[in-house]
Amino acid sequence: MLHLSYSHRALQFNFPARTSRGALAEHHAWYLHLRGGEGAAGVGEAAPLAGLSPDFGPGFEAAVQQLCARFNAAGFNNFVAADAPTLTGPGLPALTFALETAALDLANGGRHQLYANAFARGLQPLPINGLVWMGDVGFMRDQIRQKLEAGYSCLKLKIGALDFAAELALLAEIRAEAGPAQLMLRVDANGGFAPADAPARLAALAEFAVHSIEQPIAAGQTQALAALCRQSPLPIGLDEELIGVTDPAAQEALLDAIRPAYIILKPTLLGGHAATHRWIALAEARGIGWWMTSALESNIGLNAVAQLTGEYAVGDFAQGLGTGQLYHNNVAAPLHIAAGQLRYDPLGIWETAG
Repeated sequence: MLHLSYSHRALQFNFPARTSRGALAEHHAWYLHLRGGEGAAGVGEAAPLAGLSPDFGPGFEAAVQQLCARFNAAGFNNFVAADAPTLTGPGLPALTFALETAALDLANGGRHQLYANAFARGLQPLPINGLVWMGDVGFMRDQIRQKLEAGYSCLKLKIGALDFAAELALLAEIRAEAGPAQLMLRVDANGGFAPADAPARLAALAEFAVHSIEQPIAAGQTQALAALCRQSPLPIGLDEELIGVTDPAAQEALLDAIRPAYIILKPTLLGGHAATHRWIALAEARGIGWWMTSALESNIGLNAVAQLTGEYAVGDFAQGLGTGQLYHNNVAAPLHIAAGQLRYDPLGIWETAG
């Protein structure tokens, strides 16, 4: 009989004191351990993100406990990832992601190898963008310099923390170092622009050959965002707009109404592996591009998102999977970043999560 239990870790950020994200001193992760009869265990991570995850809040650990109790009372002898959404329900996307991941892991021997694709087998790295966090000008400039020296060919800047003119000046500095042929630039406004200001700001950003902007205005303003997507000189990607939209008909209606250039996929926030596959299928049917992004998970969750990404032919298109170095007490894992690529060693050593 299968048995489900959990453990917890408070992940401690490496952010310098001067970063504007200093309020994120720690991020809590719960690990589901799905054990089979012969001792093997699959592990999945549930790490709801403050301010974004529908299931974030003081009652989340109780939900984890209840899931384990329901699972064990059911007396499962066989459980597959496709069963997870029915057991967790639509309001717990991070928990669904964790249970799916644990089931996939156990089905493949409990070795953190969820799929049989080239990335999961250690044969093909995934290109990733270098993430530049919001902060003061000096802090952001230091990060940009480090990422360029590390060989990234794509940078993503979180914008909105500084005066907009200062952020444009930073983009000018980057472009003085590397032109569009050498470096792809993405920006993420996290919904920070007012709809009235957005057209002028998008035009200003386009002067620096920015690849795309994520969520320029706050989610829930469908008509305004659709108008921006029609008029913007800069391709727009949906991020927060997707969160909480779980009904397939509503997902189709959202994409048809807004018609973005891209969608940005965070499985922890969207409801896991199957939910992410569904969003990708809807996007590709409409000629909408996409890329995958981690949501500040530890290496357990990051590995799952990366291996899920490896199920698709992404070529040299950078994914948002460069978050494994954010914590000083991350779960040690054989995930390695070099020259703007993430690589997995299936023979490497994993620390026990908890």
